[in-house]
Amino acid sequence: MFYHKKRLQYFTKPENPDPIYAKQLQELIGGPFGEMSVMMQYLFQGWNCRGPAKYKDMMLDIGTEEIGHVEMLANLIAHLVDKAPPDVQEKAALDPIVEGVMGGMKAEEIIMASMNPKHAIFSGGGATPTDSVGYPWNGNYIVASGNLMADFYANVQAEAQGRLQAVRLYEMSTDPGVKDTLSYMIARDTMHQNQWLAAIEELKADGLEDLPVPSKFPRELEKQDASYQFWNLSEGTESQEGRWAKGTSPDGKGEFEYLENPEPQGPQGEAPTPNPKLYSTMNK
Repeated sequence: MFYHKKRLQYFTKPENPDPIYAKQLQELIGGPFGEMSVMMQYLFQGWNCRGPAKYKDMMLDIGTEEIGHVEMLANLIAHLVDKAPPDVQEKAALDPIVEGVMGGMKAEEIIMASMNPKHAIFSGGGATPTDSVGYPWNGNYIVASGNLMADFYANVQAEAQGRLQAVRLYEMSTDPGVKDTLSYMIARDTMHQNQWLAAIEELKADGLEDLPVPSKFPRELEKQDASYQFWNLSEGTESQEGRWAKGTSPDGKGEFEYLENPEPQGPQGEAPTPNPKLYSTMNK
C-alpha cells in the first residue's frame, strides 16, 4: 500500500506567476525522462523483482520518492499558472528570443501561443500528465526487464537525462522560488545517479550479474570472433584513438580490435519467394 503525507518532500513557492515557464516545466513531469517516467520505471522494476530483498526494497523506496517529486512539480506549476497578471504575461512575452520566433505578433497573442491551453481549459490551473508540448505521458517510456543489471544501467541514463533537463530549466528561470525547488530536485538526481552506479557495483560484488548483460548466457553460443571488434564504418579513422578500440574490454573478458573497412560476413540479401495469395510484386 501507499501512504500519503500532506507535507511536500520539499517546496519553495515561486515569487511570481509565469504560465509560459509552467508549460516548459511540464517536461519534468510527463516527458520521456520526467518524474512520471522514473516513478513508474522504478516501481515496476521493484514489483517485478525476484532478486534479493535489499534490491526490491531499494527500488520501491526510490520509486515512492519519485511520486513525491511529481507532487512537488504539480504544486509548482499550479502556483506558476495562478492569477498571472497582464503585465507579468506581457513581460514574459516580450523576451527577445520569444519575440524573434513569434515575429510581429502582439504580446497577448504571444502569450496565448506560448502558454499551455490545457492549464486553463483542461486542468483548471493545474498540472497535466503531459510533456512540454502537450504529448501525453506514455508507458512505453519505462524500462522494467526483470534483469537488474540491464535495468540499473537504464536507470543511470534516465537520471542523467532528468538531471540535465532540470539543470536547463534551472538556468531558464529567474524566480528564486523556482530555482530553490529545482536545486533540491537536482541534488536528489545527483544522489540517484550515484545510487544506481553503486547498485551496479553491488550486483557484481554479489555475483548476481556482470558484463556483458545478460552475463549468464553461455559465451560459446555467441560468435566470439566478433565480440570485441570495433568496426570503422564512417569516413576518417579518429575513432581508433578511443578506449573502445584498443586494450582490454571493460568486462575483462576480451581485447578490443580495430577493423578498418571490414568486409561483410554474409551473402547478398534476397527475400524468399512470397506466397502468391499475398499478391506481392516480383520478378517474372
